[in-house]
Order: sequence, then structure tokens, then C-alpha cells
Amino acid sequence: MEPFILTIVYFFIAIAVVVIGLTVFEFMTKKYKDWDEVLNGNHAVSLSIGGKIVGICIILSFSVYHSSHIMDTLIWGAFGVLLQMIAYLLFELFTRKFSVEEQLHKGNISVGIISFCVSVGLAFVIGASIT
Repeated sequence: MEPFILTIVYFFIAIAVVVIGLTVFEFMTKKYKDWDEVLNGNHAVSLSIGGKIVGICIILSFSVYHSSHIMDTLIWGAFGVLLQMIAYLLFELFTRKFSVEEQLHKGNISVGIISFCVSVGLAFVIGASIT
């Protein structure tokens, strides 16, 4: 396929996967609505969402680097969203002294930064495993 056309296809795949991923994450947060918090200036939630966006895109980029098929990128994108969800749930589980979701809702920037780092850091590990 022509490189410019392929770039456009991957661009739209990335947008679709990110939008679907963020929609899934929106359903996971029960105490607040992600985009309402962003509109209210909640930087902690913004960091958390930003980490998910960057994390999903990192996984997609590794898929593009190592695959010659568009379908592979879609599959890795879906798998990346699933693993990002698992990472978020594990982050919530392993922080027994506080609820990540509650702290993000309260605007705790420190928790937002760690949430961002968990998403991005694990995305590099997931991405590196794509061959």
C-alpha cells in the first residue's frame, strides 16, 4: 500500500482505538465522569487520561513498527486497551491505603502522576514484547 495512504489508515486506526479505549475507561470509573472532571480542571484525572492515551499510542506504534498488516495493529490496539485496563485495576488493588479512583476524583496530582507513569511505563513493556 502507498506509504501516505497507509499513514492515514494508521492515523484513523489510532484515533478509533484511543476513543474506544477511553470510552471503556469511562465505564470503569464509577465515582466520576472523566470528561466532566477535565472540564472542571481536575489535573489529576487529566494526567490519568493522558497516560492512557499515550500508553495506547505507544503500544500501537510498536505494532506499526513490527507488523506489515493493518489487522495486527487493530488486534494489538485492542489487546493494549485490555492490558491498560488490567494495569489500572491492579494499581487500584495494590494501593490498599487509598482508592486511586477517589484520589483522582479529589484532584490528587501525585496519584495522577503515578497513574500516568503506570500507563506509559507498562505500554513500553507491552510494546517491546511485540515482535
